[in-house]
Amino acid sequence: MNRKNRTLVLALALTLGLSALVPSQVIAQTVKSVRGVDVGAAEPAPGDFRLRPDGPPIPRDYVQQPPMVPHKVDGYEVSMNFNKCMDCHAWSRYREHNATKVSLTHFKDRDGGELSNISPRRYFCLQCHVPQTDAQPLVENRFQPATGLR
Repeated sequence: MNRKNRTLVLALALTLGLSALVPSQVIAQTVKSVRGVDVGAAEPAPGDFRLRPDGPPIPRDYVQQPPMVPHKVDGYEVSMNFNKCMDCHAWSRYREHNATKVSLTHFKDRDGGELSNISPRRYFCLQCHVPQTDAQPLVENRFQPATGLR
């Protein structure tokens, strides 16, 4: 091992050794958000919120915003082999469940070609469509909806 590599290894070992001496609470208390809010103090306790009760669709705040989920999804399986969301939101079933049908955009491949089934990149619904809770925001938000959607 040359001298430069030995110096890097020694510096890394020293850094890791010193970080073990600093309590994690001290590190968490010094983390600040982009807006300067102490992130460590703003963290809610796990389970310190409730899922929003089932209800009508939630209004969108900007163009092309993925719709938010207005119902509980506890226990929903969305895996490579099964997608519980499609029980109600598939084109063949949305009417009988009074649900929003899956957008046509979900049936396109990355080159814009039309597919007969949902694109694999759009299959895992909860990546973009998230259930809502009564949790308070961690930082102040002055966002205003787009004027075209009012």
